[in-house]
Parts: sequence; C-alpha cells; structure tokens
Amino acid sequence: MIGKLRGVIDSYHEDAIVLDVGGVGYLVHCSARTLQELPRPGEPATLSIETHVREDQIRLFGFSTDIEREWFRLLQTVQGVGTKVALAVLGTLRPADLATAIAMRDRAMVARTPGVGPKVAERIVTELKDKAPAYTDVDPALVRLSGALDEKRASQPVTDAVSALVNLGYAQPQAAAAVAAAARSAGEGSDVRQLIRLGLKELAK
Repeated sequence: MIGKLRGVIDSYHEDAIVLDVGGVGYLVHCSARTLQELPRPGEPATLSIETHVREDQIRLFGFSTDIEREWFRLLQTVQGVGTKVALAVLGTLRPADLATAIAMRDRAMVARTPGVGPKVAERIVTELKDKAPAYTDVDPALVRLSGALDEKRASQPVTDAVSALVNLGYAQPQAAAAVAAAARSAGEGSDVRQLIRLGLKELAK
C-alpha cells in the first residue's frame, strides 16, 4: 500500500494531479481544497495517500495532512458516503471545521457541501458524533449543551434563549455558545430574558 508520495507536480486535472515520483507519474485524486493548496506544476509536493484497490483498478487519493486523510476514511464509514462525497465534504470544510460541525450537531454546515443533502448531513453528524471530539477543541460544556438541545434535555429558559437568538439571525452553534456562556455566568435559575441579554453581550465581544 502507498501511504505517502513525494515528488514534483506534473499536471493538474479537474479533480486530480499527476505527481512525478522518480520519473513515474501517479494520478492522485484530491479534494478541491487540497488542489488549491498545492504548488504550481514543476514544483515539489508531498501528499499523504489513501490507496483503494479494486478488482479492475487502483485509485490513489491525496491529502495535504494525515488528519485530512483520517477524516476521509472516517467519513466513508457513514452510510451513503463514498469517496466522491467524502472529498466534496473535505473540499468544503477544513478538518477542524468539520469536527466542530459534527460535535455541535450542525447539520446545516455539513449540508453546505455540494451534493450533500439534509439526510446525508444528518447521518454524518449523528454517526460520527462520538468520534469528532478527538479532532476538535470545542468546549466540552458547549458540546453537552448542544446535545441537550438536540435531545430536549436543556432547561426551558436555555432552549428559549437559543431559539430567540437564532430568530435574530445568529447561527445555532453561535447562539448555543453564547447562551452556554451566559448560563455559566448567570448561574442556575436565570430567566430567558437574562440569558438573551447576556447572550447578546457574548456575541458582541
């Protein structure tokens, strides 16, 4: 199996490059983001490689970091996500942003990916929710709050405050983060108006 290639960019294609390694040209499929980050033809490049062997072909997928390659593998454990969708997701979201979106159950952020509908986005954030925290620095308290909101376990004032901020135009993760900070500073028993007011102060920082 090929795990890494170091060579010179020979040429670019729509979703791949040809990497010249010692006179041998390897066709390596990459995400749009990786293609944008690679240097011009004739310049050296190093890629982490995922090798897929089928009966009729061998396909190489290249990534700028090992973490991106790990996400490529992880995404394909989700039902309905193949190599094309996994590359599209990584072309839209950086690994850290993807980890945050999954940890925060932010389906809308994942669904920004071309070709990824609400159902697939839902499966990604649901099936990978226990694996994402290892790849993100999101506040664990915020992840718990997001999970509570999803499962309707958060207190009513907290839920209402997040809903109010979302109605004002803030994204759900930002609203949840602001209310989480507000709830920590206000303490238990705070009412919805206080949480909204403190949440808006957090968002204004």
